[in-house]
Amino acid sequence: MELGVFSLTDIYPGGADTAASRIDDIIDYGVLAEKHGLDVYGIGEHHTRSFAVSSPAVIQAAIARATSSIALTTTTTILTVLDPVRVYQDFATLDLISHGRAEISAGRSAFAEPFELFGQNMAEYDEVYAEKLDLLVRLRDEDVVTWSGAHRSPLRDARVAPRHSGPLPIWVAVGGTPSSALRAGRLGLPMVLGLIGGAIDHAKRLIDLYRAAGRDAGHPDERLKVGITSHFYIGETEEQALEEFYPYYRRYLSPETNGGRGWHVDHAQMLQLAARRGALMVGGPAQIVEKILDLRNELGVDRFLGQVDLGGLPSHMVRDSIRRFGDVVAPAIRHVVA
Repeated sequence: MELGVFSLTDIYPGGADTAASRIDDIIDYGVLAEKHGLDVYGIGEHHTRSFAVSSPAVIQAAIARATSSIALTTTTTILTVLDPVRVYQDFATLDLISHGRAEISAGRSAFAEPFELFGQNMAEYDEVYAEKLDLLVRLRDEDVVTWSGAHRSPLRDARVAPRHSGPLPIWVAVGGTPSSALRAGRLGLPMVLGLIGGAIDHAKRLIDLYRAAGRDAGHPDERLKVGITSHFYIGETEEQALEEFYPYYRRYLSPETNGGRGWHVDHAQMLQLAARRGALMVGGPAQIVEKILDLRNELGVDRFLGQVDLGGLPSHMVRDSIRRFGDVVAPAIRHVVA
């Protein structure tokens, strides 16, 4: 089972952080994740000033030169507003820089701002996404591409450069929509599911749909990989983790922080989400081991990534959480899985 952390690169509006300081920290967290034995590091893509990173491939390239083994992914690449040719070129370049460690998690975006910025019609976003995902996979898999669609100029015998050297995995990012899970299964692409609320039973329904669609399309089980992402913090003890994390979690989800989006979470609701079958991965090492193993045993999850630095969480708390994950939690999980 692969274990890792990721940043969506949010900048808390009331804090002292800037895009520059957040980028410095985000690079350091990726290096620290490898140092403590984690398998994967992810960076999100956003296009407003509430976030530090609009081009994850650029930041991951900096991390690639300071690391040697950790997989470098996105959480997620907003494929609906981008040109698949350029996306492929950027991540093929990252793949060469990192010697085969680049990945793409392709998503549709939950925010309206990128569609306005890039001149895309949000009403067509599912159709556009499906078409662009098809082209991105073709660019990865075929050395010479002839392709046509409704939302981009056609390609005829295109030889896109550079070519990636490693496997360049393309994951389908799913936020909870059954149609997205079915699409990932039919294509035989790995699926990464954001689990930010409720219990793991909801995730199971989507994962079952995904695997059934993949098998019906003739894809072998080993191709139908599943990743789970969740809000995340590991403290020394369960009680300490919950008390330390709550102010930042409440602030991160608050409508006041998110321009009217989001919701208010009280302490009791957080405790419910952090319970054994809840979506929130916050607790001491023993609780996190238990909850990640539940994902593995009940859902057959192949990868878990924790969102490690949300809501203005101080960097020393983020670093401590990464260290505990790599030094204590990950070895315990690997021992049980092995």
